[in-house]
Amino acid sequence: MGILGDIGNLIMTPLYYAISAVLIGWHELFSLFLDPAGGMSWVLSIIGLTVVIRTALIPLFVRQIKSSRNMQMLQPKVRALQKKYGHDRQRLAEETMKLYKEAGTNPFASCLPLLLQMPIFFALFRILDQAARNGTAHGFLTEEKAVQFGQSEIFGKIPIADSFWSARVWGPDPNGLVMVVAFVLFATMVVTSFTTQRQLMMKNMPADALSGPYAQQQKILLYVLPFVFAVTGVAFPIGVVLYWTTSNIWTMGQQFYVIRNNPAPGTPAFAAKEARDKEKAAKRGEVVADEPEAPVETDQRPARREQPKRQTRSARKKSSGGQNRPNQSKGDGK
Repeated sequence: MGILGDIGNLIMTPLYYAISAVLIGWHELFSLFLDPAGGMSWVLSIIGLTVVIRTALIPLFVRQIKSSRNMQMLQPKVRALQKKYGHDRQRLAEETMKLYKEAGTNPFASCLPLLLQMPIFFALFRILDQAARNGTAHGFLTEEKAVQFGQSEIFGKIPIADSFWSARVWGPDPNGLVMVVAFVLFATMVVTSFTTQRQLMMKNMPADALSGPYAQQQKILLYVLPFVFAVTGVAFPIGVVLYWTTSNIWTMGQQFYVIRNNPAPGTPAFAAKEARDKEKAAKRGEVVADEPEAPVETDQRPARREQPKRQTRSARKKSSGGQNRPNQSKGDGK
């Protein structure tokens, strides 16, 4: 455990400093018009931290959307490879990875934003948990700031370091409001996670990509991830669940914007965008040309020239003789 602990500290220490620096920056701003020791100033600081982190991850999010779109568009080719090399798994894996490489996509790229956020999530959990339990300061937090952060309460009644699981409805010092707020937060987190995944599948996935293995994987994630969030969310402090929920809302809005303005061809979102563009053009008085209809094929070949009928030699002699006879008669008359 000693070596693993040292490795963990080596990884987490830079995150402690980065997260605490952003938290303190936002806290100083909100302290200008809110109580520095109050819960709202720290709650808004956590939301500000989420905004900063998600803004920094926008390039990765764009890459995630492109990778997901490419994976969808490649599903017909993947199914063709499965039919061709279904008996040889090694060859199938090689050809599939070759296809992904040629298309410039990576099946693991869609997981990058989530994977990069997990250390940040656990670092925030560690900072808040240690500040609440022991008043331990991490990163740029002083002991005074750590105590403020760990003991801050929303509306003076709901500690942001408490969780749904640790709250008590009965017994000494009951606080059912903690359970209510925590439940609302992780319910919102579950709903936004489900909506985001379903939005990607239903609006930005072509019809022929809804039956492949990648689509099956997305369908599994559609129901598994919200269930995992619901189970694990009850154990995390309200402040950490707030970060997670805010991040999910950001993801849902960001994905909605990208799908609405840059949808994949052949998807319901693409058809909806075309309809909106035509409607906007009609309001501006512009004429939008519909797709040209297929030209009607007409027979425009030149008329066939009639060839003279073949005649026998005797018929030709009779014909030529009949033509010369009047000339001869005219000559004789002279």
